[in-house]
Amino acid sequence: MSQTLPHALLRQAHIRGSAIALRYKRLGIWHERSWSEVAREVSQLAAALHQRSLGRDDDLLIISQARPEALLLALAAQWLGASVTLLDPERDNQALLNVLRPRFVIVQDLDTLQQLRERDVVVFLDGRGLSQYPDAGLIDYADLRTDASPPAHTPQPDATAFVFHAETTLRLTHAQLLVGARALVDREHLGADDEALAARVFAASGQARYLLAPWLHAGFGLNFPEALATRDTDRRELGPTLVLGTRESYARLEQWVRERLPLPGTFSHRVYRWAMQPSPSPLRRWLGYWLVRRPLLDVLGMSRLRVPLLVGPALNPDSAAFFGALGIRPGHWQEPASRHEPSDHLLPQSA
Repeated sequence: MSQTLPHALLRQAHIRGSAIALRYKRLGIWHERSWSEVAREVSQLAAALHQRSLGRDDDLLIISQARPEALLLALAAQWLGASVTLLDPERDNQALLNVLRPRFVIVQDLDTLQQLRERDVVVFLDGRGLSQYPDAGLIDYADLRTDASPPAHTPQPDATAFVFHAETTLRLTHAQLLVGARALVDREHLGADDEALAARVFAASGQARYLLAPWLHAGFGLNFPEALATRDTDRRELGPTLVLGTRESYARLEQWVRERLPLPGTFSHRVYRWAMQPSPSPLRRWLGYWLVRRPLLDVLGMSRLRVPLLVGPALNPDSAAFFGALGIRPGHWQEPASRHEPSDHLLPQSA
């Protein structure tokens, strides 16, 4: 049984090496990576980070949206025994960064770079614009390669895998993540044939607990949209079987559908309301499904959805009723007890 996240990756590469582990979209085209390819790249990245003196007891800071490169670098750092701190690029992280003073930083683009004042090693995930900083010592992800062999994988199960800073500082160990992953996989009957969409920001503990760790444990496919702006289109193209969301993300989808419904009072709107009402009649349920509910599921990219997951607060009653009428009842996962530390000490104290 896997003891750490990189161990779980190596296990999947051994069991189903040629199966698709990752898909990601670039310039409108989907690209695929097998488990063997992912494990090989993670080991190469681990060697490259090791050459730049990242090792046990270090912390790799990643400021990025959900991108496959960020995920691979996180696993590479954990291969070396380092922890990974994840920050949301859409938030103002300046006060926190002034205290953390990170040595090893991964940024997604130039806008994120502006938040950094001091740094030793900075890797760019999107190399566009690096020519503006010819003498800044920035590293393009595409150039982060080495022919050296990776060091042995040595992290312990109780080592910190991820660190999250919000109201409190949350540290998740490899063991915590994998124990939770096994529980979710068993309860939801997840397997290698499932497909998940990684559309949420990485800087959320639910993403690590309920998507990344289960992906490594169960071996299903993990898909990355091209950008947040394209996630709805990309979800319709993929038709994932697993969706992880918050109350806000489910409400956003509900609102998106409601804005496109026929005007009240029209015949089409009456058909919609008729089809969304529960009925004991098998014929009415069948007609309502094919006339309204199935087309709505197709529009949402949820026609193949089997495992809807919800982290955080429960859906509001309107959203729960809307998705329930479509046959979608998200499994609500409460955050288990974890090691928390107050994060007030990370912020400047007022005079």
